[in-house]
Amino acid sequence: METIQVEILNPKAKSILKNLADLKIISIKKEKKKSSFLSILDELQAKSGSAPSLEEITKEVESVREARYAKD
Repeated sequence: METIQVEILNPKAKSILKNLADLKIISIKKEKKKSSFLSILDELQAKSGSAPSLEEITKEVESVREARYAKD
């Protein structure tokens, strides 16, 4: 069995595909849900209250840089 993805450009093609499925020549499966990574990412973004401010980001970057260069 071979699986391919088809983009339907003409609505008539959809009815032809449905007819082929009715004749048990092909099977039609709905598109799968987003990958688990994208689902988790969407959930995290939805749960976050707000994005950090530029000042907060800058402070965090500076503290990480400070810690990194202190090791040398």
